[in-house]
Amino acid sequence: MKRFSNIILLSLIALCTAVLSPVSAQVLQPVTWSGEQVGDSVRLTATIDPGWHMTLISIGDRMFGEEYTGSYAVTLAQPLPIRYNACDDKTCTSPEIWEWKGAETPSNDSALSALSVSGLLWIFLMGFLGGLLAIFTPCVWPIIPMTVSFFLKKGGGARDAILYGLSIIILYVGLGLLVTVLFGASALNDLSTNAVVNIIFFLILVIFSLSFFGLFEITLPDSWSTALDSKARQLGVESKKTIDHASESKPLSTLSVSGIFSIFLMAFTLVIVSFSCTGPIIGTLLVEAAGKSLLAPAIGMLGFAIALALPFALFAMFPQWIKQAPKSGDWMTSFKVVLAFLELALSLKFLSVADMAYGWGILPRWLFIAIWIVCFLGIAVYLLWNIRSVSIARKIIRALVIIPSLAFAGYLVPGLWGAPVKAISAFAPPMEIQGREVFNDYEEGMTYAQQTGKPVIINFSGYGCVNCRKMEAFVLDNDSVKARLKNYVFIELFVDDRLDADSDGESEGVENSRLQREKFGSNAQPYYVQLDANGNQLAEPIAFTTNPMEFIRWLKY
Repeated sequence: MKRFSNIILLSLIALCTAVLSPVSAQVLQPVTWSGEQVGDSVRLTATIDPGWHMTLISIGDRMFGEEYTGSYAVTLAQPLPIRYNACDDKTCTSPEIWEWKGAETPSNDSALSALSVSGLLWIFLMGFLGGLLAIFTPCVWPIIPMTVSFFLKKGGGARDAILYGLSIIILYVGLGLLVTVLFGASALNDLSTNAVVNIIFFLILVIFSLSFFGLFEITLPDSWSTALDSKARQLGVESKKTIDHASESKPLSTLSVSGIFSIFLMAFTLVIVSFSCTGPIIGTLLVEAAGKSLLAPAIGMLGFAIALALPFALFAMFPQWIKQAPKSGDWMTSFKVVLAFLELALSLKFLSVADMAYGWGILPRWLFIAIWIVCFLGIAVYLLWNIRSVSIARKIIRALVIIPSLAFAGYLVPGLWGAPVKAISAFAPPMEIQGREVFNDYEEGMTYAQQTGKPVIINFSGYGCVNCRKMEAFVLDNDSVKARLKNYVFIELFVDDRLDADSDGESEGVENSRLQREKFGSNAQPYYVQLDANGNQLAEPIAFTTNPMEFIRWLKY
């Protein structure tokens, strides 16, 4: 059973890699800007590569939309920012902003190229929380006293443990950077939007959750960890002998190369041995960081590694704490089962994305919420089952998990009858928002707008777009916003819709994505465009916000 589950898991990972491998990230710069002072004015010139055409989106607050090839020049009284993008017959670049300030200062406002400091901090905190969870798993916790004891006996103590912790950080940050280098930001974004990849991740998380429930154990080949551990200990012993021999003649305060390498190998052994417990946590973290920034996977792994390395360094510096730490036992099994329920609940997010993209209809919002209720009730019931037999301290700890689990399950119950339950807006399928006319076809919506004379709002969205769900819950469901949206024809276009392929084999999602890139110069979601009945833009498009008043100020009607 163990070998069979390993084969399934590795096959799924290989399939995921095969799906993503054709996608390569590259920096395209088909437009080059230059500027010069001409009297009291500024002359800006764009040189466009052959085979490309540039769409001039805006200059300052003035909207354009014209296309140019070859070159484009404009003379301005002052150097206003120019927003543009470029397309050839295969692809389009993300919108860029260029402003002349005496020298070229290009910048890119694509959602894939940068992330705010607060966004990176949130990813770091997610990673740190994941690392804290990993510490208390049966794959990591028992290793801490054994490893620290080995360092103390070896003579390195706190010094070696700190190097061990740094090695863990280097390994996991390296993993985050490797994922980015191999796939690039564009391919990482597919991890959160591609329907096939979401199915794969759903299956992987289900397998991990079943493993946490104890149905089988997922481990990497024993020979890997055994060989690494043996080599690390051999190098460690040789390093200690070298240091002891050298200290007979003169003090030696630094580690030898073999000593440093042995510590690094021990850290690598931890990564291998703890795979069955850390794998699902790391996988979920990387998927959530996917596509947000080139730095996001590495920042997430940095948070994870710091939290994971922390106990090794602390216990080495304060070895008396080890005697006070709880021993491995039944509490670890309980911890794994709680994680299993959480992994099972999180896996539904990926199934939901694929379900909506392909229109299967197997996981409506009410069923999604019902399964989440069962998962959190399952946590509470499991921890209550034999609570009488545990110590007072563990009863208190269990109560701190049981009470929030029951409260959260109770909070979700009204969602079965249409309540917004905004706390899970980033995970659950979108809810039906009443009181607006909605079209899912651009041409049909624009035709209706011309017939009625109403202005139009186009919402470029995605089934796998977390920020889209948040904006729907916190902005579009706001009563004041809904009242204003009654004045508009609302066109909602999903860029990852896999339904109704045309004669060329392209789905509605592909057509919607092309429309967003070529007509409105963007490829990030959510993205809201405001038009009059004739298709003229009424305002600069707006992207993600959770502030209803900001959205209301943007509306013209």
